[in-house]
Amino acid sequence: MEYVYIAIGSGVLALLYSFWRTAWINKQEPGTDKMIKIGAHIAEGAMAFLKAEYKVLIIFVIVVAAILGITADPATSSPLVALSFFVGALCSGLAGFLGMRVATKANVRTTNGARSSLEKALSIAFSGGSVMGLSVVGLGTLGLAALFAGYESIYGFENEATARVLNILSGFSLGASSIALFARVGGGIYTKAADVGADLVGKVEQGMEEDDPRNAAVIA
Repeated sequence: MEYVYIAIGSGVLALLYSFWRTAWINKQEPGTDKMIKIGAHIAEGAMAFLKAEYKVLIIFVIVVAAILGITADPATSSPLVALSFFVGALCSGLAGFLGMRVATKANVRTTNGARSSLEKALSIAFSGGSVMGLSVVGLGTLGLAALFAGYESIYGFENEATARVLNILSGFSLGASSIALFARVGGGIYTKAADVGADLVGKVEQGMEEDDPRNAAVIA
């Protein structure tokens, strides 16, 4: 059982590191007024997309969790399978939210850092990526280990009980991967639609340059 507590501690450490690097990124200079304005538009568009996507995913998670709670094998405790699915989806969604927040903070600061040195730009960009990666690892490890510890305290620590707990925890991976799948596919469709719209409206109709910040579809 001590290994479970080590896993929980590792998850907490990963999240603390993510928060620390996020605070460091926020302290970096965002650049000129024009860069700040464009960066704010990008952040606003990214968060608007994420909120719209999560409104749909919340309904999906509730419906699937209810189905799992009703139809899963009673021998593996249906309500706990549903709970595992919900927690997995929550951790995955929260990781996506944290990643989007830090990405929209780091992009403009990376651009501004590149004006002075490549090393500074790389440091900011790498820190932004590390926050996203360790948020996923931290939330996944913390959520899974916490559920495992909770279920083990309910069913005991015998081999048969552990096998039952592992079956219940399969709901966690299903929830986490479901949100990741929708975010991956939904984000790809959204990006391609905005890209095509930007080309049609900006380049073809208005004669703008590629990736002109005056084109709203480019910001999207």
